[in-house]
Amino acid sequence: MLHLDALDLKDFYASPLGLVVRRLLGARLKRRWANLKGMGLYGLGFTTPYLGAFRGEACPLGALLPAEIGAIQWPGGGKSATVLVDEVELPLPDACADRILLVHMLEWGGRTDALLRELWRVLSPEGRVLVVVPNRRGLWARVDTTPFGHGRPFSRSQLAKLLKDSMFTPEDWQFALYMPPFSWRILLKWPVFWERLGLVLWPAFSGVILVEATKQIYGAVPVKEGVRLGRRRIVPVPAGVTPRAAFHPSP
Repeated sequence: MLHLDALDLKDFYASPLGLVVRRLLGARLKRRWANLKGMGLYGLGFTTPYLGAFRGEACPLGALLPAEIGAIQWPGGGKSATVLVDEVELPLPDACADRILLVHMLEWGGRTDALLRELWRVLSPEGRVLVVVPNRRGLWARVDTTPFGHGRPFSRSQLAKLLKDSMFTPEDWQFALYMPPFSWRILLKWPVFWERLGLVLWPAFSGVILVEATKQIYGAVPVKEGVRLGRRRIVPVPAGVTPRAAFHPSP
């Protein structure tokens, strides 16, 4: 499935519209996870614009970037907290993550079932995963000048079924990005106003859907060790950008 790479995503979030998106979605995420002190938080996809709000709080904190997208070093100074991964074979032990953030991932992946099964594996029994995807009804999914206009958008019912089929229970739904996806001055100047207006006038047509889900424990079937043959090695991200970097199986 066609998608943007790390350079495209970095450029978007550095643009005026991208900065507004970061502000609006970041506020939602921070309210949802107000206190992660001492908890392990991992972002999968392209989550670096949002993980900064949890620095100095969540520990460990890491950005897992799929090799097909490539990666950027994050944070900008000091030790990098990003790593290139195969999204269906994450370099994490079982049940180690208290929180997982999924942004710019689910709509672009071609191995969705395997991806969600892998998230189930690494999420702790009391952990939570927060998924952000383009809304199938929204204007953002129809305009390809933003990352949300690429890949497969979802309706609420489609996303709920996908999560339930992968042994997750959707717990809380939110909707965001009601402002039109254009860099018009009148929109960028008052984004919160347009968000509130959209919530009242066109509540079903948000740009993105956010859902927080928990892990179903009952009825779980353990993965056989043989399934994990060919585990891929961890590839730390060096200084600079490495778009569409590739993995090589361990010898």
